[in-house]
Amino acid sequence: MSEALQARVAALEAPELGVSLTEAGARIRAAVSDGRAAIEVVLGFPGDWLRPWLQAQAERAAAAEGASLARLELHSRIAAHAVQPNLTPLPAARNLIAVGSGKGGVGKSTTAVNLALALAADGARVGVLDADIYGPSVPTMLGLGGRPDSPDGKTIEPMRAHGVEAMSIGLLVEQDTPMIWRGPMATSALTQLLNETRWGDLDYLVVDLPPGTGDIQLTLAQKIPVAGAVIVTTPQDVATLDARKALKMFEKVQVPVLGLVENMAVHVCSNCGHAEHVFGEGGGQRMAAQYGVPLLGSLPLEIAIREQGDAGVPVVAAAPDSAAARAYRNTARRLAVELARRPQVARPLAVTLR
Repeated sequence: MSEALQARVAALEAPELGVSLTEAGARIRAAVSDGRAAIEVVLGFPGDWLRPWLQAQAERAAAAEGASLARLELHSRIAAHAVQPNLTPLPAARNLIAVGSGKGGVGKSTTAVNLALALAADGARVGVLDADIYGPSVPTMLGLGGRPDSPDGKTIEPMRAHGVEAMSIGLLVEQDTPMIWRGPMATSALTQLLNETRWGDLDYLVVDLPPGTGDIQLTLAQKIPVAGAVIVTTPQDVATLDARKALKMFEKVQVPVLGLVENMAVHVCSNCGHAEHVFGEGGGQRMAAQYGVPLLGSLPLEIAIREQGDAGVPVVAAAPDSAAARAYRNTARRLAVELARRPQVARPLAVTLR
């Protein structure tokens, strides 16, 4: 009976994810004694949002086996996942997730920041690293100002906003100071920002890359351990053409592509409710099918998303019950599940002498 109950729970398809608990990488144990069932589910992604659904489903599964549910335990244990050959995960950040695009103007930074906030809202410990050295936008989107502290004169404390840690070159220079640097200087700045920031034992570090496939991306692939990449595109052909280049670049440097995010997929008129595909329709889905990667989500084109980002309070924080925020949350959850299905690795211990 215990094995049958365990199989029933394992086959449950998680809402909004489109896969079973087993396919999502969950570990499940079930025991039945004297007509009373105990079930333990261990997820590899932040999944407390599943608790009400899982409670109801576990009760039904137990009843189907002639038992009553006495205890349900749900845990999230986010492991470090495999990175490029010859690299190991960072001690202070289990999983680096690179968010890239083949071209600018597709909403990559807005997507990266809102995905980070969505993961944090689900209970993960999350940081954001602004890797766009020439055009940092994360400080504005998170409403950050001032300068980060340096307790020892060598390392810097990340700044914090909306439940996430953040670091950007934009926090270290004046806002209107141009970064007139050659590639080696920019890549050196990126590695310093990553390695000299005192990240706080993060589950995910979301890295907002500059657009394209240049020096920063190459440094990321060769020197920085990345658990997976997310490609942001709009539905239009010219955007997906460049997004394909970004996807192929990550594949070439052995960084797994966790999926695509189709941004600005549809605009719904705030006055009449008419839905219009301003940048075309289905481009992200076609590209995902062509390359055999998941389409993690399709995000709307809304003026509120832009306004709230400019105001320093991204939509996931400013309007958590809005349709846009729900779209970001669902996308972030699919992203976390895709990463949880990847091979795990041991993470080095962080040892600090004081």
